[in-house]
This record gives sequence, C-alpha cells and structure tokens, in this order.
Amino acid sequence: MLEIDKTVISTDLFTQQFTCDLKRCKGACCVQGDSGAPLDENEKIILEQSYPSIKPFLRPEGVNAIEKQGTSVIDKENDCVTPLVEGKECAYTVFENGIARCGIENAFHAGATTLRKPISCYLYPVRIKKYKTFVAVNYDSWSICEPARSLGKSLGLPVYKFTAPALRQKFGDEWFAMLQQAAVSVIGSRQT
Repeated sequence: MLEIDKTVISTDLFTQQFTCDLKRCKGACCVQGDSGAPLDENEKIILEQSYPSIKPFLRPEGVNAIEKQGTSVIDKENDCVTPLVEGKECAYTVFENGIARCGIENAFHAGATTLRKPISCYLYPVRIKKYKTFVAVNYDSWSICEPARSLGKSLGLPVYKFTAPALRQKFGDEWFAMLQQAAVSVIGSRQT
C-alpha cells in the first residue's frame, strides 16, 4: 500500500496486468453480479436530469426497469446503484453483436449526456471505497475477468495504465502524476 494525499492505493495497481477483452468476456460485468453499478451523488443527479436524452440509446427492457424503479436505486448494502432488469443486467446495458455495452456511454459519444458512464464502471477493475479519513483505491480480481488478466499480461499493461483516463477523471492529473512516480519505486522505471 502507498499513500497519495488522502488516498491509500494498493500496489496491485502496479503489479497486476489487465486489459478488457470484450470479444472473450462479452461484457459480463454489465450482466453478472447482485447489484447495479455504484453511483456517486453527482452521477445520480446527472442520470435523473439527462435520462430523457439517454433513453433513446437503451433497450425497451432497460427503459421499463428504469421507469418502474427510477434512474437509480438503493441496494441491499444501502449504496446508490443503477437499477437491474429483472435482477440481472444493468438497466443501462445494451447488446451489440452479442456484447454487453453501456447505453450511457453510447449516449455520451453521441453528445446526449455529459456522463461518460458511472465512474465505478470506467475505473474497473479499480474499486474505490471511502472511509472516514481516507479513500482506498484497490484492484478487484473478479473471476469473469480472466480474459482481461490474460490479455493484460500478454501486453504487459499494468492496471493503473489501463485505467489511466478514469483515474485522471476521478482524482485529477496531479494525483495521477504522483501515482506514476510511485509506480517507479514499485515496478521500476522500465514499465512506467
């Protein structure tokens, strides 16, 4: 573990490799799990406000789930998350050529919303947990992501590099520059 400002970061971000392999996993992270994607308060508000603009990018099943449950829900762990379709995939999931993708992200690329996708999804496999005095930044190893670990290893791409745009969005460029400096001491200057 190392500390930057008020974040405590797992060194797994430097030592583990990861690159999504959608051709092999088919976007299983949008479909599997017992809860929707975690949302922060700002994302909850953006989804409420921009839902009419996102709606055309969603499947009818997702629209029905959202209109019955709301643009966000509180899960059994008392976290604000995206709703699910009949307890299965995220309501914002769309399927393109058999691959689960994010309808919010499709709307973002079309200029219909300012929200790219929930930061929890954009950051994955990095997970953020807020504590009273610090924020934990950890690597999450989910069995459905074995293809991503294999591809990341073959490319030699550490988790922090794969998630660099999302980490910059979440914590800022200055924080990320400090993270890159920390990587030198953990994995050496050759791979940073």
